[in-house]
Amino acid sequence: MGVDAYKKTRVQRNVGRKVTSTNLYLKLLIKLYKFLARRTDSNFNATVLRRLQQTRTARYPISVSRLVKQINTAKDKSRTLVVVGTVTDDVRLLTVPKLNICALRFTETARKRILAAGGKTLTFDQLAQQNPTGTGTILLRGPRVREELKHFGRAAGLPGSHAKPYVSHTARRGKGAR
Repeated sequence: MGVDAYKKTRVQRNVGRKVTSTNLYLKLLIKLYKFLARRTDSNFNATVLRRLQQTRTARYPISVSRLVKQINTAKDKSRTLVVVGTVTDDVRLLTVPKLNICALRFTETARKRILAAGGKTLTFDQLAQQNPTGTGTILLRGPRVREELKHFGRAAGLPGSHAKPYVSHTARRGKGAR
């Protein structure tokens, strides 16, 4: 890091994130979409590449019920829904319509329900073969506000910590330790 002579402040380099995952499939996908982002004019491939390089906690999961809401509001119902993350099942949704979904991961129950409804579950390499520029797709991501994230950070109870503890309310009031 250097100091900018004009603004007299520290200059941060904007370098892409190096993926530390040991998942070979993920590394191959990054290689593929890096190539597609460079060789095609579509912003879709650049966005997918950027999301593939995110940490796993930043690749938020999305439920099947949210995907159904998106496809119901879309004009063209035959479009492929693309999620760079995990697609989870929602037991509150009684019937799943026919969906074409491309995602990094599916929970077992979500995949079974999508396939039972006559839909398709694609991987990103299959999507790159079918739609190299991302035409006919809807790129989605899950909600960022999650209960899990409230527990992240410095350990609960330490000074300066705003992490939510994993204990019951009665234990927090001090009645659990008598």
